[in-house]
Amino acid sequence: MLMTGKTLFVFTLASALQLAAAERPTKPDPDKAYPWMGKIERLDPALDQLLAPHATIEKLAGGFEWSEGPVWVKRGGYLLFSDVPNNVVFRWDPGIGTSQHLFPSGYTGEAKRGGEPGSNGLTTDHQGRLVLAQHGDRQIGRQEKNGNVKPLAQYFQFRRFNSPNDLVYHSNGDLYFTDPPYGLEKNNADPKKELNFNGVYRLTPKGDVTLVISDLTFPNGIALSPDERTLYVAISDPKRPVIMAYALDEQGKTWNSRVFFDAAPLMAGRKGLPDGLKVDQQGNLWATGPGGVLVISSEGKHLGTINTGEATANCAFGGKDGSMLYITADMYLCRVQTLAKGQGF
Repeated sequence: MLMTGKTLFVFTLASALQLAAAERPTKPDPDKAYPWMGKIERLDPALDQLLAPHATIEKLAGGFEWSEGPVWVKRGGYLLFSDVPNNVVFRWDPGIGTSQHLFPSGYTGEAKRGGEPGSNGLTTDHQGRLVLAQHGDRQIGRQEKNGNVKPLAQYFQFRRFNSPNDLVYHSNGDLYFTDPPYGLEKNNADPKKELNFNGVYRLTPKGDVTLVISDLTFPNGIALSPDERTLYVAISDPKRPVIMAYALDEQGKTWNSRVFFDAAPLMAGRKGLPDGLKVDQQGNLWATGPGGVLVISSEGKHLGTINTGEATANCAFGGKDGSMLYITADMYLCRVQTLAKGQGF
């Protein structure tokens, strides 16, 4: 996501790595207590079935410039997340702390550049390999066993993507991803922009790229319903901050688009826009937006907000049974124990 509505925290990569090393003890400490941050706002009694009344937001790490794209790596039992401006993927291990996993993460060019060059959204494929939306290199990449990143998709009809932002796998192996202009230094006005729209795409296991949606201003977070018949796309447009829902057919085509949730009434006095989102096993959306993570029922009812107090970029379920929600909020990584479980657990 574009870092809109946040105060830019100037923090060098070297400082971030020093902080990561300082926070990482030599031995795991599973009983380590973390400080709390923010608050949980309850709007509907149904939230108590998803978040226990005593649930708190734990601050796990800090000092990042703009944390994004968390993904839980089940085979290793750790979390990966992006620091987009610093061009790094960090790793967080329970009871241990933060360390560098991949640098550079999204831009491998030699020319100096500003903006948001690093990786953004992260996921894993069916083999557990890390798949990245890479802003600076303008591609979807996959980290191989040797540590190198292999490009999976760079073009649509011989034109470079803008800057792939977030991504989600279908059970059939298709990868859906969004392509806003946030990784381009001048966004839509950047002379390097080759496409005259900001799209949503489908990448098949064979490497074929299909344009799925082309009429959204700033497509950002993306997720699938548990039955994979609905595709959700968050729009980080301050003029139209909504989450869209699309019916998805067996050929991977979308139809019957509708506004699933309108975040405009929440914008006043709150940081953030619709950004990353995840869906739990019951079909509830955990969607970052104004104020933090909005918990929204499958019918589109706002049940409450995990208010981090920061502009909040994305979230991901993880932990031993998929009931821990990890959140990237501006310079922080935090988490909340939930009563829900993420898909795939």
